[in-house]
Amino acid sequence: MYHIGGYDPFGPPEVAYLRFKREVGRFESAWSVTSDVSPAQFTSDEARWLIRTEGPNWRVETDYRLFRWDDIIAKRALQSPWKRLSRGMFAFLEFVVFGALWGYLRTNWYYAVFFLYPFLLVALSVAAAIMVAMVAARTSSVAGIAAGFLAFTLFMLGPWRWLHLAPLFDDWIFARAYVHDGDDTLKKRLDRIADEIAYVAPRSDADEILFVGHSLGAVLAVDLIDRVLLKNPSFGEIGPRVAFVSVGSSILKIGLHKGAKRFRSAVQTIASAPGIFWGDFQARVDIMNFYDVQPMAEMGLAGNARPLVRLVEIGQMLEHAMYRRIRLRFFRLHCQFISGNDRRAPYDYYMLVCGPLSAESQTLTNDGAMSMIREDGSLDGVFVEKYTKRSSAVSVPQ
Repeated sequence: MYHIGGYDPFGPPEVAYLRFKREVGRFESAWSVTSDVSPAQFTSDEARWLIRTEGPNWRVETDYRLFRWDDIIAKRALQSPWKRLSRGMFAFLEFVVFGALWGYLRTNWYYAVFFLYPFLLVALSVAAAIMVAMVAARTSSVAGIAAGFLAFTLFMLGPWRWLHLAPLFDDWIFARAYVHDGDDTLKKRLDRIADEIAYVAPRSDADEILFVGHSLGAVLAVDLIDRVLLKNPSFGEIGPRVAFVSVGSSILKIGLHKGAKRFRSAVQTIASAPGIFWGDFQARVDIMNFYDVQPMAEMGLAGNARPLVRLVEIGQMLEHAMYRRIRLRFFRLHCQFISGNDRRAPYDYYMLVCGPLSAESQTLTNDGAMSMIREDGSLDGVFVEKYTKRSSAVSVPQ
C-alpha cells in the first residue's frame, strides 16, 4: 500500500506514523477488530511499517509505504516572506490567465473560494496599507510611504502567520512549478519508487497493490502510476490487482490549468490502463476538494467511466459532538479522508488499508464494507469468495 499525502507542512514522517497509530485505534473500535502496528523504518524516499489486522474469521497483513516529500515542503518553507509573496501572486495570476479559476468556478464554486482566499486577504491588506499611507501623506509624502510600509509589515508579522497564509502560498507556488516542470528532487524520487514497483509487482505474492492519493498527493499518485506504466505497460494485468483511490483530490486543481498537458496525458494513461481500478471519493463539506464532478469530463478527456466517483458524508463518519467541533476547521475536515472514523461508514480509510476486502470491492459497493463485516468484526461468508483479498486467512463457519 502506497500512501501519497498532500501538501502538509506541519510534520515530518515520524509525526505521520504516530498519527497513524493513534487513528487506527478508532478504526478498531468502530469495526470490532484488532490491529498491531510495527515500528517504522525511514529512508529518504519513504517511511514504512507493517500492520497486522484481525477479525474473528480473517487476518490481513499490510505493507504500508508512506511516500516522503516532507523535506521538499520544508525546504520551500524556508524562503523569505517577501519572495514567497511575490512568487505566490505570480502563481495566482497564472492560474487565472490559464483558465483554472474559471474551471474552479464552473465545477465547484467553493473550491474557487479556497483558491481566492489567501490572495484576497493579501489584496485587502495592501488596500488597507494604501489607505493608511494616504492619510499619513497629508503630513508629508515620506510619512505616507513609511506608514503604508509599516502597516503592510504589521500584516506580514501578524495575520499572515495567524491565518497560515504562508503554507497556502507555498502550495500554489508548488502547483505552478509542477504544471511546468516540477521539482528535480521529487521527480528522481518518483522514478526510484516507480522502478522498484515496476520490477517487484509482477513477482509479488501480494493480493493487491493499493495507491491512495490524498489532496495534492492524488496528483503525485497519478505521476507515480504513470511512471510505473511507462516502465511496465502490463502493470495490474500480470501479478497482483492494482487499485488507485484518490480522496479529497486536487487532480482538477492541476488538470484545469491549460498548461498542464503533461499531467492530463498521465491521467488519460491511467484511466485507459486495463489493469488498474480507479475510484475517487469526494466530500461535500470539504472545500479543499471537488465535489460531485467527474474529473475526466471536466478536463475534456475521454473515458468518462473512470474514475468511479463516490460521494461521502463526513458527518456520518464521526460522532455528532466531534463533527460539531471540527466542522469549521476546514483543514481538519479535509484530513478526515485519511483519519479514523468514529462510526462505520461507506468510506473508511483504515478499512481500505487494513481490511480483508479489496479496495475495488469497497468502492464498487454503495455501502463500502458495511454489509460485509458483521457487528462482531467477522466477515460475512456470502462475500468471501467474491470480495476478499486472496491471502486473508479466512475461516467462515458453514
